[in-house]
Amino acid sequence: MGFIMDGLDAEGYDRSYSDRDLLSRIFEYFRPHLGVMTFVALMIVLDSLMSALLPILIARGLDTLATDHSWQQAGIIVVAILLSGALAWTFNFFRQWHTARAVGNVVLELRESAFDAVMARDMSFYDEYPSGKIVSRVTSDTQDFATVVTLTLNLMSQLLLVAIIFAVLFVINARLALIAGAIAPVIVVVALGFRRLARYTTQQARRVLAEVNTKVQETVTGIAVAKTFRQEGAIYEEFKAVNQQSYRINLRQGFVFSGIFPVLGTVAGIGTALVVYFGGLSVLDGQVTPGAWFLFVESINLFWFPLTGIASFWSQFQLGLSASERVFALIDAEPRVVQIDNQPVGRLAGRIEFRDLTFRYTVRERVLEEFNLTIPAGQTVALVGHTGAGKSSLGKLVARFYEFQGGQLLIDGKDIRTFNLTSYRRRLGIVPQTPFLFRGTVAENIRYARQDATDAQVRAVAERIGGGDWLGALEHGLETEVGEEGRGISMGQRQLVALARVLIQDPAIVVLDEATASVDPLTEAQIQEGLDEVLRDRTAIVIAHRLSTIKTADRIIVLREGQIIEDGDHDSLLAAGGHYAELYSTYFRHQAPDYAPVPEAAY
Repeated sequence: MGFIMDGLDAEGYDRSYSDRDLLSRIFEYFRPHLGVMTFVALMIVLDSLMSALLPILIARGLDTLATDHSWQQAGIIVVAILLSGALAWTFNFFRQWHTARAVGNVVLELRESAFDAVMARDMSFYDEYPSGKIVSRVTSDTQDFATVVTLTLNLMSQLLLVAIIFAVLFVINARLALIAGAIAPVIVVVALGFRRLARYTTQQARRVLAEVNTKVQETVTGIAVAKTFRQEGAIYEEFKAVNQQSYRINLRQGFVFSGIFPVLGTVAGIGTALVVYFGGLSVLDGQVTPGAWFLFVESINLFWFPLTGIASFWSQFQLGLSASERVFALIDAEPRVVQIDNQPVGRLAGRIEFRDLTFRYTVRERVLEEFNLTIPAGQTVALVGHTGAGKSSLGKLVARFYEFQGGQLLIDGKDIRTFNLTSYRRRLGIVPQTPFLFRGTVAENIRYARQDATDAQVRAVAERIGGGDWLGALEHGLETEVGEEGRGISMGQRQLVALARVLIQDPAIVVLDEATASVDPLTEAQIQEGLDEVLRDRTAIVIAHRLSTIKTADRIIVLREGQIIEDGDHDSLLAAGGHYAELYSTYFRHQAPDYAPVPEAAY
């Protein structure tokens, strides 16, 4: 069966919890709802009493009618039976109603806790773990968490019913009750034997569901690329393989859960046969009345059903516990970015200093080693170098998205690890290489950086970007609707919106990963004007792709394998004829206004 479970290993942040720890954690979520749960418990008691009373009333009626054939007595018995049934239904209705409310509230709180944990995770967490699997824990697993609660309440009801029925059986005939009681531990032991297998199969079922979610999300996100390269068939085959794996695992889980009831039914059948045999002898000997014997037969059936339900509960219970375990593992995942203090951050001057800083994404992936760089407040620094030189890493470290392993990173002379990150990032503006816009209007996307901004402030900022000319190209101006991930407007317009979003934030430090998307000359000019506006009087780290930005930067840092190999302005570095001059000739020279390609030699 190993091939069925291929690729379904636990995530790096997963951990094992004992049943006791999980139940204790679940109880903490129910603590605010103890009043409702107490009422539910009362309804369970009353429902169990009414359910147990029904066969007693029928048995009493049989014995009464055997000696008294009056219609009055029969009427009283019928009314009592109907009343007990009606009360049982009423108590069960209120129990189910309030249980649904309490469970719904708890699932709501748990999902909010899980989503809050998702927001708190570091960027490295999302680099390592697929988003589809994370989504599965927040949605599917939190919903399945309710299974634990429902089963627990059912268990309480079944336990109470078993206790009442066993007491009734003992009163009727102690010897027969002891025979039935002797079978009970066998049923429980058999059911508990399924426990470990049930937990394992349910864990795998949750993981394979996460795999399916991941594959669907990845496909939908990259559907344009798939269609461009005509890979729909290949993607379908990949999904088909994951879906088949999900089918096999869920089939195995179904076998585990469905297999327990026939086994328990067989054991209960043996117990019933023994009770019927010895009970029949008691009837023949006149030790038990017909009504008492009917009550015993009915009660023994009622006794086996909740008892097998209790036993099988331990196997089904694993579904809810496995889901709870996955959610709590997400909530309890250890952060990699660790702050040593929580100091609020006021207005920053913007001085940045790397002191002997060492950074690795993984143990084997060395990025920066004892790196040193000082950026004075208000200076624009352009970072250039080949892919993997460490340019983006510097920006991510300044944004505090990743933890460095050695040295210091100082902002205005203070250790970045002492800042309240929420307060610090309000002073930080970030423009990624591919701007991400949310569903909504252009105005709402600009206001995203500062929710209290008025419409007038949003418009004023938008008009500062490229003189506001770009707004006329939008169908409805600032009220133009933006689709998922910015669909509905061009890439250049997305870049302009992203610049306006940073500008309205008015940060002291800007980290800019210039976009490389091809845009028309007019939009490029507007983007450059927007960049000039955003970078003015601010400390800026620019991962540069445009010659225009590089030439206007106060300083150019040339990186290679995480080390600074050149430092200066455009003219001085070009005159030095070093690595920058080589990069300029290879990558940037063609962007110069006076660039003319060398004509091919005539043959």
